[in-house]
Amino acid sequence: MAMENEQDEIVRETKEDTTKDRYLTFEIDNEEYGVDISNVIEIITMSAITWVPETPDFLKGVINLRGSIVPVIDARLRFKKPEKEYDSLTCIIVVEYENYTVGVIVDTVNEVMFIPEDKISLPPNAKLKYQNKFIKSIGKVGKDVQLLLDVDKFLFLD
Repeated sequence: MAMENEQDEIVRETKEDTTKDRYLTFEIDNEEYGVDISNVIEIITMSAITWVPETPDFLKGVINLRGSIVPVIDARLRFKKPEKEYDSLTCIIVVEYENYTVGVIVDTVNEVMFIPEDKISLPPNAKLKYQNKFIKSIGKVGKDVQLLLDVDKFLFLD
């Protein structure tokens, strides 16, 4: 029994180590964003989306993902960007947050990026008492910055 608990602990530590400080980056309207990789379940190609009446414009509908019904949000519309026809680079990032699974349509997925905790800071607007709804923090990557999403607010804030 003790051996099983030790193995469980090793598995948990390994999982934490492989996702810690890693962000999946993607583009919306030529702007790059990142989401904590620990929230990402998978990336899928565009599939048939069933429209659901009386939902916000950014909620494109639902998909059947291996027998599970998953709501799908268009990130462009969520950010109040102009709608764009989906192409071969458009894909759906399936994320999970607090037992909710949601698909997020993005223009393209870029890479998994390592951003250490000491290279992440609050957005400047937080210091000015202005709150950006969806940006949780900013990662410094070389001379560039990476906008990191607050998954909870992005998915659920009305």
